[in-house]
Amino acid sequence: MGARVTLTILGSVACLAAFHAAIMPLPPIAYGLAIILSIEGGVAVRDRLPGDQLKTRLLGCLASLASVATAALLEDYRIVSDVVFLCVILAATLARIYGPRGFAIGMFAFTSYFIGAYLRPQLAELPLAAVGPLVAVIMGHVIRTYVLRDDRKRDLLHALVAVQGRSDDVLAKLELLAAAGRWTEADRTELRRREERLKDVVLMAESYLPVSQEEREGKGADDDVATPVAMAIFDVHLAAESALVLSLESLPPAGLVEAVLNGDDARVRYYTGEPGDEDHPPQSESLRAFAWLHEARRSLVKEVEKARQEGFAFLASLPQPPKPAAIDFSFKNPQVRAALQITLASGIAMVFGLMLSRDRWFWSVLTAFLIFTNTKSRGDTAIRAIQRSIGTLLGITIGLGLATLLAGHPLPAMGLAATGVFLAFYYLQASYAMMSFFISIVLCLIYGLIGQLTFDLLRLRIEETLIGAAAGTAVAFLIFSAPTRSTVDLALARWYGSLRELLEAGRAGGGGMQAIELSRKLDAAYRELTVAARPLGSSWSLVTKPGRIRQTLAIFLASTYWARVFARNLALTGKTPEPEVLEAIETTLKTAERAAGRGSECFSMPRQARRAGGRHLPIFRHGSRLGVEMVGNLLDRLYPQP
Repeated sequence: MGARVTLTILGSVACLAAFHAAIMPLPPIAYGLAIILSIEGGVAVRDRLPGDQLKTRLLGCLASLASVATAALLEDYRIVSDVVFLCVILAATLARIYGPRGFAIGMFAFTSYFIGAYLRPQLAELPLAAVGPLVAVIMGHVIRTYVLRDDRKRDLLHALVAVQGRSDDVLAKLELLAAAGRWTEADRTELRRREERLKDVVLMAESYLPVSQEEREGKGADDDVATPVAMAIFDVHLAAESALVLSLESLPPAGLVEAVLNGDDARVRYYTGEPGDEDHPPQSESLRAFAWLHEARRSLVKEVEKARQEGFAFLASLPQPPKPAAIDFSFKNPQVRAALQITLASGIAMVFGLMLSRDRWFWSVLTAFLIFTNTKSRGDTAIRAIQRSIGTLLGITIGLGLATLLAGHPLPAMGLAATGVFLAFYYLQASYAMMSFFISIVLCLIYGLIGQLTFDLLRLRIEETLIGAAAGTAVAFLIFSAPTRSTVDLALARWYGSLRELLEAGRAGGGGMQAIELSRKLDAAYRELTVAARPLGSSWSLVTKPGRIRQTLAIFLASTYWARVFARNLALTGKTPEPEVLEAIETTLKTAERAAGRGSECFSMPRQARRAGGRHLPIFRHGSRLGVEMVGNLLDRLYPQP
């Protein structure tokens, strides 16, 4: 994304400059629209097929031109223009109800009115202004389709290599701890961080595989060639988790970890033994877990090589996008409520921004609009507002120094600005504060290049950003408020629902890929829960209990892990469980039902400073029963008895 956005901006500006020099001069609005639409074309256009992407870009181009024309027509009627801007904001946010294409077109319309209000084009400039959006659309399509194109085969292969690499990271850390013979709480935190990175790439790899029930519908069992790859990924993930959990109870020999890391069959057999080997009989469960991880890693390499030789034939067709939800403009739809929140916050930001500056008020509106993007609760919005404010403040501080140092040196300044654009969008999905930081640096460099860099201007930008952040946060808390607790309750309901589906499938004897799919669904629900609960443990809240939040999430993490153990055994057996396992399933279902009824109350319960999980039973014997019983035991810990 970072490279696409950067190349599209550079290519568009270069084409416009060539047009400007060779054919006729272009107004500033053409360049402004080209830059803005290059960004939105790289970030907001999320269609899967190139043809659909081009259609979205062209529709967005029309919306862009309509917005700029409206802004130009109303420039002499400022109050009317400001009211119309709010109408554009409302329409742009309501367009999200129509899905990804509606979101993209809405962003094209909003940012174009924004740049029109800033540059104030004349009506006579509009015909030439259209060159900017058209060039940005064409350049964006060429770069995404032909230069940095989507390639599921390449991306899947890279993701599969990354799965192996992330499991290497876990093993490398375990090897150091095994050699030292001890571990600290800091080591435990580092291992969990590496485990989360492994989980990230596993989810990425699984997202490319057509292994869902819907995508396999109508295919015979022989056609489901992606299943072995999916099973290999699942096994590596679960085996790595098991090795990590068991290592923290009893560190394995350092030589064994090194042997697994290097894929040394002979040394792995030496440490773990083989059936019938009297000199080196099987050791503890920890040794068995590492032997399992060794075999899972070998199996993944084998399946990847087989799929690579076959040209990843199972990726010949793209997965079908999810069916669009029914169009609902009622207040029951959270997107409608969010649209009203964004419009009201933008209006408040506009009023106070205008009080501060008649020419730069749009910065406050931009902040109020953007901090609501991809937020699910008022706490999430507050965090985003703080991130944008801090990122802007630090970025302007650093950017002012860089622009001053590079004054009179345009080429280094332009190179650094291009690097800043790349880094901003590289970090977009990882850190909103970092994105704001680099964008602010880029703006400082641009103002320096055009000779408008002043301390008063930068101070005004910070003040306008704070106004927009405060307006957005206030509206998030006071109007159609979505409390973080309510969002956590919804996420918990999805987690418990996914757990119930998995247990009921086990009770009915559902095995094979059905168990794996339900396990993946539960894992995804856990990730949603961690995102929803994040504001509960964030430093912006004066009453937060970060330790308590982490301890509660650790219980759900451990429960998800043991549910995955149950799913693996279910997938391997593929038959109705034994009576004792069925009894354990019934008991755990009742426990889960009781816990689900209390919702997010579990995050307020006082807890002892102890680990969420621990086990002293073999994982490989009676694995189904053990997995279910461990889930029930862990859920009992959500509400400890006095």
